[in-house]
Amino acid sequence: MEITRAEFVMSNTDVKCCPSDGYPEYAFIGRSNVGKSSLINMLTCRKNLALTSQTPGKTQLINHFLINKEWYLVDLPGYGYARRGKEGRASIARIIESYILQREAMTNLFVLLDCRHDPKTIDLDFITWLGENTVPFSLVFTKADKISRLRIEDNIRIYREKLLETWEELPPLFVTSSTKCKGREELLAYIAETNHLCGK
Repeated sequence: MEITRAEFVMSNTDVKCCPSDGYPEYAFIGRSNVGKSSLINMLTCRKNLALTSQTPGKTQLINHFLINKEWYLVDLPGYGYARRGKEGRASIARIIESYILQREAMTNLFVLLDCRHDPKTIDLDFITWLGENTVPFSLVFTKADKISRLRIEDNIRIYREKLLETWEELPPLFVTSSTKCKGREELLAYIAETNHLCGK
């Protein structure tokens, strides 16, 4: 897939206010500071489509970007940012859960995981929640340029083994690096194939 056009459409906190044109949506989510904005910019080849920040937890809205006038890339708030406080975390959780559970146009949720770290309870709990609610999702390991190939393979193996304790079949898995453009073609090919299967 070649991305020739990527445009910001809207931001909001209410799933009922999302676009109503029927284009399929591919949403991206992860813990704060997992590299979500950088990944979105890398995928679209737009330096500042999604605003990056050294301060975690900046994304607090549902952000829609229309790609090639064919599908939406949706930037969701990160989960589990402790400094938001209890009320702030609860508010973000409501935004995330309402979008994921109510948004019929959401075709796939890409869950971002930092490949440098062992499985975190907060990520595993979120993945389990997705499974319990039959949400279609894929796993995207980020920051692959930060560690060696062997360590990446070892960390992903640990993730696989941990998930297979409770999952019979694992979701699609991608390894990415925003600085090296690693995984870009694979992710976009997956989106293109899914759109084709959905008749889009």
